[in-house]
Amino acid sequence: MKLNREEPGKKNPSTGWRPLFNVHGTVASSIANGKGGGGTQNPGGSAGSVRIGRWFTLAEIRAATNNFDDGLVIGVGGFGKVYKGEIKRANPQSQQGLAEFETEIEMLSKLRHRHLVSMIGFCEENHEMILVYEYMSNGTLRSHLFGSDGNPFMTWKQRLEVCIGAARGLHYLHTGADRGVIHRDVKTTNILLDENFVAKVADFGLSRTGPGWDHTHVSTAVKGSFGYLDPEYFRRQQLTEKSDVYSFGVVLFEVVCARAVINPSLPKDEINLAEWAMRWQRQRSLETIIDRRLEGSYSPESMEKYGEIAEKCLADEGKNRPTMGEVLWHLEYVLQLHEAWLQLQQANPTEVSISGGHQSIEASQEHQEQQTSTPQSHIDEDQV
Repeated sequence: MKLNREEPGKKNPSTGWRPLFNVHGTVASSIANGKGGGGTQNPGGSAGSVRIGRWFTLAEIRAATNNFDDGLVIGVGGFGKVYKGEIKRANPQSQQGLAEFETEIEMLSKLRHRHLVSMIGFCEENHEMILVYEYMSNGTLRSHLFGSDGNPFMTWKQRLEVCIGAARGLHYLHTGADRGVIHRDVKTTNILLDENFVAKVADFGLSRTGPGWDHTHVSTAVKGSFGYLDPEYFRRQQLTEKSDVYSFGVVLFEVVCARAVINPSLPKDEINLAEWAMRWQRQRSLETIIDRRLEGSYSPESMEKYGEIAEKCLADEGKNRPTMGEVLWHLEYVLQLHEAWLQLQQANPTEVSISGGHQSIEASQEHQEQQTSTPQSHIDEDQV
């Protein structure tokens, strides 16, 4: 839930809070027409107000958050606080927060997909601005990778399925609207997991509508998260869908290595995960640095292909990176390779040998080809 609350005894700054909704629960025309603080255009290409869900009373929100108990805060951003629920509460004193708040309303009121977090309602009362989302009971992808909050170990298959789900959500963002949407802040804390571990992309406060048909990029100030930021975007201040692809490549390495993208406590050449992992991947030695908890439980061929995808995502120039649709296709193929390996392991355990701490398969090429057929079309299957 997002909430924008005026501090007791303080007045709203002239550039701060303003009504975003009319009494019927639709987005005010300034937002619906792409004129909100986020500066983005209507991602769906249509004008007019957009219904965004139920109008919650402030009393209901207070009850859900135990009167905004800090013990229920699960995240803090430029917009304000995020409470378990999911409830985002905007900060009226933060101009950046208000802009992100309005941008998120604009995006989520237009986009619907199984792998995007859905907004179910809002509250605008007594100078509070709050957004209410579907509850993602398994939290962030990052919390499971790092074993925080007592979360269980994620298998290689689970990690692949989560990456595929996130890729589907990003692919829809890039292709599901007239001009597409660039997320601009892809990272493991913005990939949430529901009760069934279905991955959903979240936090659209920095998102921008993609370039028009006669342009290749959107010129904009650089924003994003350190460690995930596309270096080409940083240098040129030219945002494209390939900037999301770069960030997703960092996510892929984070998923397989289970370490922070920036860790100042490590030796100098290991501080930046993307740079460190790419050095090993270029030597075709990614297995040297993967999460040790995965040892002996993955298909070597699937790991090899996975590393190749991540490497392509981190190409220096955006034009050399794959689209999210291509990334998705290859990840589905990687999952098929791994599932074929698991089936062979279960059916013929004597054919599986241990080599160098990892399991390898002594299977015929014919059997592998039968188990790794071309992935099915994925473009529309998850759109709702």
